Amino acid sequence: MIRLLVTLLFVLAPLVKADEVAPGVFRTPDSDFENLSGYPFQPNYLQINGLRVHYLDEGPRDGDPIFLLHGEPTWSYLFRTMIPVLTAAGHRVIAPDMIGFGRSDKLAAKDDYSYQLHIDTMVELVRRLNLQKATFFGQDWGGLVGLRVVSAEPERFARVVISNTGLPAATGFRAYAMETGFKFLAWWVKPVSFEELVEAGEFQYWVAYSYYGDDLDVGHVMKYLGDIQDPEVVKAYEAPYPDVRYKAGAQVFPYLIPTQLRENEEAWQDVYEKWNKPFLVAFTDSDPVTSRTDFAQQFVDRVPGVTQVMIKGVGHFVQEEVGPELAALINDFIAGRPVSGFSAASER
Repeated sequence: MIRLLVTLLFVLAPLVKADEVAPGVFRTPDSDFENLSGYPFQPNYLQINGLRVHYLDEGPRDGDPIFLLHGEPTWSYLFRTMIPVLTAAGHRVIAPDMIGFGRSDKLAAKDDYSYQLHIDTMVELVRRLNLQKATFFGQDWGGLVGLRVVSAEPERFARVVISNTGLPAATGFRAYAMETGFKFLAWWVKPVSFEELVEAGEFQYWVAYSYYGDDLDVGHVMKYLGDIQDPEVVKAYEAPYPDVRYKAGAQVFPYLIPTQLRENEEAWQDVYEKWNKPFLVAFTDSDPVTSRTDFAQQFVDRVPGVTQVMIKGVGHFVQEEVGPELAALINDFIAGRPVSGFSAASER
């Protein structure tokens, strides 16, 4: 009996650690973010719709802001090597953690998350900080959410830079069919191991792995998609998730992609097809996520006056592999200097 009790305590110990600040809302303890590799930044918080939202606010307060938005399953740690380059050029850098990620609060139930929740939260943050003349940079889900934030508040943004992201859109029955088919394929291929995901390389396997899996392995995902070798960096990406109950936001994110197809089409037609400000498309050539899509070409075809460059020899998380070089590219674009693609193996 004593041995059984000891075993139960060992198994349940991670669950006891939970910091449930409200029913169904978890908050990663601040101690889990201490002494992270290469992340010396001070936290800032806003209460938005009853949830604590974390953001970084670096650089001179009177500098024109750069709004950096992370994707899946990352957080503002992703921008740690970019921020010093951007602030050194005189920019104020705002890098929030979306709900369910980083130091922001985490909803326990997958059903409590929605694409619109992320948009509304980030729009409110932009309004509360009263960002003006801002540059937006988004990659992965940072683009899917951030481009909708820009389309909701276009007068606040002076330019857009995107990499390895998209804004999938459709109307009418086609939107319904795409969402239904997308979710059916993910259901059909479940369950999926991480090894099967890597071998298949199809997006429905990624959705099935994250949404239907028991415990999203954030460390493995980041090592694979971010080409990360340093175990301390992997540990930092895992820091927001003490156990599986904190991961619902990361698990559901890919599943939400087709849920705003009609609204995205409205953003295309109402804002981006009429865009008359600088817009830079800087995708990589070795991204296993977007390389099979026409997302980059959609921006070139639908946004007037787009500037397009290619970053060679880099995978999905361009910020992780060539962060300082990407930041220098953004600085050049903001300053109106000529921009060109570059290779990970050489300096720009």
